[in-house]
Amino acid sequence: MSHSIELQKGFDEHQVVHELKHYLPAQAPLKDFVHHNTLHAFQHLKFEEGTQKAATIFGYKVSLSLQEFRDLFQKGRINRQVLDKVIVERKGQAQHAEWLQKLTKNDYPKEFDPRIGELRDHWKRVYNLDMDSLVHPFLFRLLCSFMDQGISIWPFPVNEKGFLSAIRRMERHSKVSIFRRKRAKELLLGSKCEISELLKILVGDEQLFEHYLYDQQFAHQGWSGMISTVEDQPQTLLDTRKISLHDLIVFELLLEIDTLDFVQGKDWQPLGSKLKERPQPLFDKIPYSEQNEVLSIWQEAFEWSYFDQVLAGIQIEQVSNKVIKDKSFQAVFCIDDRECSLRRYLELMDPNCETFGTPGFFGVEFYFQPQGGKFLTKSCPAPVNPKYLIREEESSNRLERDLYFNKHSHSSIGGWLVSQTLGFWAALKLFWNIFRPSMSPATASSLKHMDKYSKLTVECGEHPEKHQGLQVGYTVEEMVNRVEAVLRSIGMVKDFASLIYIVGHGASSLNNPYYAAYDCGACSGRAGSVNARVFSYMANHPEVRAQLAERGLHIPKETQFVGGLHDTTRDEIVFYDEYDLSPINFELHTQNEVIFENALDSNAKERSRRFDYIDTRKSPLKVHDKVLLRSVSLFEPRPELNHATNALCIVGRRHLSRGLFLDRRSFLNSYDYQIDPEGKYLSNILNAAAPVCGGINLEYYFSRVDDQKLGAGSKLPHNVMGLFGVANGIDGDLRPGLPTQMTEVHDPLRLLIIVEHYPEVVLTSIQRSAATFEWFINEWVNLVVVHPETKAMSRFKDGKFTPYEPITKTLETVDDMVPLFETHAENFPVYLIAEN
Repeated sequence: MSHSIELQKGFDEHQVVHELKHYLPAQAPLKDFVHHNTLHAFQHLKFEEGTQKAATIFGYKVSLSLQEFRDLFQKGRINRQVLDKVIVERKGQAQHAEWLQKLTKNDYPKEFDPRIGELRDHWKRVYNLDMDSLVHPFLFRLLCSFMDQGISIWPFPVNEKGFLSAIRRMERHSKVSIFRRKRAKELLLGSKCEISELLKILVGDEQLFEHYLYDQQFAHQGWSGMISTVEDQPQTLLDTRKISLHDLIVFELLLEIDTLDFVQGKDWQPLGSKLKERPQPLFDKIPYSEQNEVLSIWQEAFEWSYFDQVLAGIQIEQVSNKVIKDKSFQAVFCIDDRECSLRRYLELMDPNCETFGTPGFFGVEFYFQPQGGKFLTKSCPAPVNPKYLIREEESSNRLERDLYFNKHSHSSIGGWLVSQTLGFWAALKLFWNIFRPSMSPATASSLKHMDKYSKLTVECGEHPEKHQGLQVGYTVEEMVNRVEAVLRSIGMVKDFASLIYIVGHGASSLNNPYYAAYDCGACSGRAGSVNARVFSYMANHPEVRAQLAERGLHIPKETQFVGGLHDTTRDEIVFYDEYDLSPINFELHTQNEVIFENALDSNAKERSRRFDYIDTRKSPLKVHDKVLLRSVSLFEPRPELNHATNALCIVGRRHLSRGLFLDRRSFLNSYDYQIDPEGKYLSNILNAAAPVCGGINLEYYFSRVDDQKLGAGSKLPHNVMGLFGVANGIDGDLRPGLPTQMTEVHDPLRLLIIVEHYPEVVLTSIQRSAATFEWFINEWVNLVVVHPETKAMSRFKDGKFTPYEPITKTLETVDDMVPLFETHAENFPVYLIAEN
């Protein structure tokens, strides 16, 4: 329903609340931190139109500033030829000089007033009343207490019912009221508390109701967005709470009425009756802005200055696609951009190995229950609803704990005793940790997700066990379907090595509320270790092998799959179930471990060039030791840089990009067009790549360009609120998005997805799903297709593919990247890697 039609029909509070939820941040609690398009509410529009609308209405910054673009142009980061091409394509050759002048010389206003907040700002202008400062601190503390997940010593008095019901019960049975005057309490206890009735008291004019609610909720978009998410997905809190955006709005309106009664007395008039000029409706048409057009041209030129180098490199590189007959091993990693460099080092150190990439849940969707665990954790993409449960059994691990973290320290006597005894030990330990950081029970480690020597309930019997409506384990046929789908989708259908590693990834850090954002996004912010073991079990199963052979997928008997986990913060790797290997394969595995260790040392050295306090000039082994210490430092706000600088997603055979140095900026999804002539597997790949990789990319993009409203700002003033969110101080709004420490080196470019196939097949593939097609047709991600036989390129724009010829004709070839790592910290251009 359009907003103009809605106004004509009158105020419908349920419809308004429903639409309001769509515009609020959709960030889940910290334990389920999953990257997404921050401006998802505008994704049905073209990128340029949607971002301009978001900026005009909500005051977001949606690109770098004009001066930042001009500085990049002066430094050569924006290619003059690319800029000229963009101007001519958009404005024509005749207007080229005029628009170049506008881009490089003209002045434009730096600030503008957004539409949001304009109505509610009249509390200050008319009543000289700062409503936010009077209402928000108490409101936020009450919400945090109600939703608390374990920080609070005393639980909320009534939390088994909904939020508003709990407040009503407290008001009826408490001697002290939340409210300072009688009217708000009487409205809560003696009326239906309809939003429209409360707005009549506060605002008066029905045509202003919708605008007021948007102003009110976007004055604390973090809290409103969190409550909206918890309302829709209550399972995102381990200790569930029944709360809704409707309840929040009602309670906040009551607090505002009570505040006005307390400050102004009973004779104050509704806000609408005091307006001399009505605010502009939020969703009125967005007027044309030359400044926005200038910024849009700069953005496209910035993106394609880099993309052009990548596409030129794909055409220039001379990498053979010969079949390796005697493979030392094959390794399947997550498509994660952080695995890009590790795969490169493995291939450089062992030319006889092959590496592949696929989403890190490895096609097996389930909930995981560690031994002794009370809760189930999802280990697959967030939108997927698994029907399966994997349990951990026969684990010898016991959870470690610091003795001084216990409930006895909460009492006055117990607290005094603990501080006088264990407190001295804790202080000494903290002091020692400054100089020699080490793992502790408080460390969030990917290796703690599952006991290396435990057993998993992967296979179910003839009569599958059910737990909470979930099937415990998979049938043989279900295992066959999943193994076949993954192997065919990545092109691994023949010439299998004796050893095939399935390597998930996770991360370790200390004092880091965003730890889930460092783990595998395809596993809902969990480590991919369980998925790697589960897939390996399935692929090694004799009956699975037999049925795969019936389907034309013949895996030799001597081939064995081994699960593993790469800790991307520490650059360590652990393998699972090695002792189930045959003697020959165990010996090969022992040899391969040396290759992995050397590759991880080199990978740590490459990463360290961005770490200020590590001397990258030292040997890879010494640098790696420093990286290990850094990962568990209590005082390190950047345990790793995560997806910072991500810009590409390459879907194709490995030789398409093996000869390029891409500076850890590319998601790599293996795919062989020859196995999938109709593009059916490709559709599944892009159905995941667009929202997952695109979501990661856009959250970094928007957090980088607007670190105050769309990003979380610096971590340094953050307080963890109730174990579900972070805020500045104790009375601040929850901070959505990513902190500055994760985005400061990021170049805000929209993702470029490069697919190796025929353009007509790719077009059919992306059109199979309307949700996927929306990402491409509205240009929230870019798409280029590389012809698999000629390397001719086609760019998708305005619903069709058109030929693309790279402007860049030559790239520098580098024999050894180490000298560059040791002397440069900035983002590198694309280099050709000299073949050994």
